[in-house]
Amino acid sequence: MTGRSAILLTTNEMAASDRAAIAAGTPGIELMEAAGWQVARLVRKHYRPRRVVVLCGPGNNGGDGFVAARLLSRWGWPVVVGLLGERASLRGDAAHMAALWDGPVHPVSDDLLRGSPLVIDALFGAGLARPLEGAALAIVERVDALQLPVVAVDLPSGVNGDSGAVMGGAPRAELTVTFGAAKPGHFLLPGRDLCGRLEVCEIGVAPLGGATWRDLPELWRDHLPRPRAEGHKFDRGHLLVAGGADLTGAARLAARSGRRAGAGLATLVVPTGTAETYRQDAPGTMVRPLTSWPELLADHRVTAAVLGPGLGVGEGTRRLVLQALAASKGCVLDADALTSFAGNPLTLWCAHGSPVLTPHDGEFARLFRHEGDRLSRARAAARESGAILVLKGSDTVVAAPDGRAAIADNAPPDLATGGAGDVLAGLIGGLLAQGMPQFEAACAAVWMHGEAASYVGPGLVAEDLIDYLPRVLAKLREDDGRRSFRLV
Repeated sequence: MTGRSAILLTTNEMAASDRAAIAAGTPGIELMEAAGWQVARLVRKHYRPRRVVVLCGPGNNGGDGFVAARLLSRWGWPVVVGLLGERASLRGDAAHMAALWDGPVHPVSDDLLRGSPLVIDALFGAGLARPLEGAALAIVERVDALQLPVVAVDLPSGVNGDSGAVMGGAPRAELTVTFGAAKPGHFLLPGRDLCGRLEVCEIGVAPLGGATWRDLPELWRDHLPRPRAEGHKFDRGHLLVAGGADLTGAARLAARSGRRAGAGLATLVVPTGTAETYRQDAPGTMVRPLTSWPELLADHRVTAAVLGPGLGVGEGTRRLVLQALAASKGCVLDADALTSFAGNPLTLWCAHGSPVLTPHDGEFARLFRHEGDRLSRARAAARESGAILVLKGSDTVVAAPDGRAAIADNAPPDLATGGAGDVLAGLIGGLLAQGMPQFEAACAAVWMHGEAASYVGPGLVAEDLIDYLPRVLAKLREDDGRRSFRLV
């Protein structure tokens, strides 16, 4: 994706931004001309001249298509326009742009697709509220069946701009051109997979509002902990990780990850008889008995705790979680720490403290009854629980109780491997231990987790993520240096 900002606007927010630009003195036809010009420019940039079929819908998206058709034709490209509906039924700016097109306008039909043209999909934009049907659905399905190259205007027609859901059908685009700001549907699955390369273009509309972002460093970079020359290990926090008796690898992964994230100290707190197993992992991680849990929580130098990975489900885990929250430590609750409250999540919501919850979809369903798209479910769960909610998946969503949310899109498929979630929990815990705010720490950890996986590539196992975190952190420091450099 290219574009200026991590901000994502819902379809209503984008419509309000358009209205504000028009009210401030920019005519709608100028915005439409600019949008169509951006589409035509990018077609010319990414493709060689060839036959182009522009499929125009009955609204403003279709108006953008008429502009792109006129400009490409002026530049010497052979262009055919197909219109969904009657030309006489067009209204407003779309009718004006259609009148400026001096070529024929054909009904949308399969005949337009002969000869394997490049298709510009200007049927419907992000604001589509109902499933495609009739001629619109038929032409979209035919475009996909022929595997034609598609440039989508705003979003592939049929993709919901707010949820990424496919409504009836949608074409698979090679390039999607949107305006002013990207939409959540560009990054939530399955919409993300249908957009191809995403270009966010300026047309003179200033984004208004917005509590949703793409998870990028610009969202949280200023909060990222940075070691100070005069600092010492306790300045960088002390992370506790509770370990279980059987699946000892999970807590060890979390502790190592927390240290890589920058926590000055990390202690595994483990059941009697397991200490030797835990000590074999990394000599820099301390190991203490679980009986010392209350004592450790009372130490003001202990700043965060991770509970759940390999810990076991039951009353013992519930007790450890509630003790950590009562001690006002930054807490990350994952896996067994979540499932242990499945029968009575209200006990957790009413506990003192506000943890970071990191469920996958299965764990989410054990705690919450919210339905709908991932962004809506994550936001609703964050409000209900009063916690930062990290809904893990290929399109991980981080949501806060105040409505803020970020969508991550940098996780490669290789990240779906055992132990990866334990590494993420430890990474969040390591950032919390250093005093990073919860929402920003969760967003940063999710992004770094995905970046580390991308560095590793095929063959990834969870342990690799920890080893590649220094490379990710070094890149962030390098970028910091470029941002702070000034000529004097």
